[in-house]
Amino acid sequence: MAKTKVQYQCSECGATAPKWTGQCPDCQAWNTLLEVISESRTARQARFQDHQAGPAEVCTLNAIETIENSRVSTGMAELDRAIGGGLVIGSVLLIGGDPGIGKSTLLIQVVEAINRGAGVDTLYVSGEESARQIRLRADRLGLSLENIRLLTENNLERILAVAASERPGVLVIDSIQTVYTELLQSAPGAVAQVRESAAQLVRFAKQTNTSVILVGHVTKEGTLAGPRVLEHMVDTVLYFEGDDSSRFRVIRAAKNRYGAVNELGVFAMTDKGLREVSNPSAIFLSRHEKQVPGSIVMVTREGTRPLLVEVQALVDESHLTNPRRVSVGLEQNRLAMLLAVLHRHGGIATYDQDVFVNVVGGVKITETAADLAVLMAVVSSLRNCPLPKELVVFGEVGLAGEIRPVQNGPERLQEASKHGFKQAIIPMANKPRQGINGMEVVAIRSIQEALARF
Repeated sequence: MAKTKVQYQCSECGATAPKWTGQCPDCQAWNTLLEVISESRTARQARFQDHQAGPAEVCTLNAIETIENSRVSTGMAELDRAIGGGLVIGSVLLIGGDPGIGKSTLLIQVVEAINRGAGVDTLYVSGEESARQIRLRADRLGLSLENIRLLTENNLERILAVAASERPGVLVIDSIQTVYTELLQSAPGAVAQVRESAAQLVRFAKQTNTSVILVGHVTKEGTLAGPRVLEHMVDTVLYFEGDDSSRFRVIRAAKNRYGAVNELGVFAMTDKGLREVSNPSAIFLSRHEKQVPGSIVMVTREGTRPLLVEVQALVDESHLTNPRRVSVGLEQNRLAMLLAVLHRHGGIATYDQDVFVNVVGGVKITETAADLAVLMAVVSSLRNCPLPKELVVFGEVGLAGEIRPVQNGPERLQEASKHGFKQAIIPMANKPRQGINGMEVVAIRSIQEALARF
């Protein structure tokens, strides 16, 4: 086996040092030396001779054989939707989330469902919990214990040795921050340990066609802990999100080499684990008993799924020099821009009013289709004029006061019609050629036409 040695490399200038010091000897930066593995000269020479003896072969794509069943269903339709239809054979998936959000609960359910449903051997490796703790969780969730194979280990070399002998189709590592390799001297969770451990697991997945799922911790800012290169090495990155006050959980794909990004999977946390929510639009709608000012329903899109959410606005007289502009679930700078458009082209001033905008259910809307809904909710609250309960709107508002079209207008209208909405206000360019059964579609061109509805 090739001999390896440990060096310390500066993350700023790339200089190397034989031992760790607080300051880089070249660029004088502090706390930038990271532990890396450096091969000896004899190892590099041996690798070079191997390349000289047997150079890599170049081939065309049509000569490569493909696998017919290249995906394995996780047994959860919402998770399959988020990752593009199932686990790709030989892929590496990274899932991150806040502590206690339900990552381990979800993955032990997935492991049991894959073994039971798809008939694929699985191996669950836990570096954080003991076997007894996992057994108690599986009993509480009512899972079939004979379908769950468990290994409690932190050492990467021993994990790979067991995986090579067991040859599972799906390997779960919970979590990558607790795994360490003996090639490095740093503690588990260090940048060098996370990077090297992930690199060896990725190499193992590609060589053996094993689907690997890594659990990653997140920082207080909500990003995945460890080196940024970790997200570049894996094939799919999922974020497990949820509010402490709500039982609903959302899985969002931030990166996916085998499917669309920003896909959404919705789950509900119960005493029997996570359950899929097949109709997520229903959980984001309040359905007030009577009409209330400042509330309106819009149709947004998360990946390929249209989603109905309620946008609420509260406009109140301000006694401050600078009135407050607060938005939850929407970009605050865009709210300020929309209020300026409302004043310039609609003749409605809010410079002496506090404006609060909220998206019900904790949904974060990043697309511009919410512009028209925000403005109509603000005007409804300002004038204390309730909007119809069966009204749904969407559309982008331009700086000239025009209502611009958004993508997939017909699919949005169909989703609203399924939930019993009878009227829709949409951009003129999104007007369907054929009417929607049971729905009155009002197409508008400017913000003045939208304000005429009050």
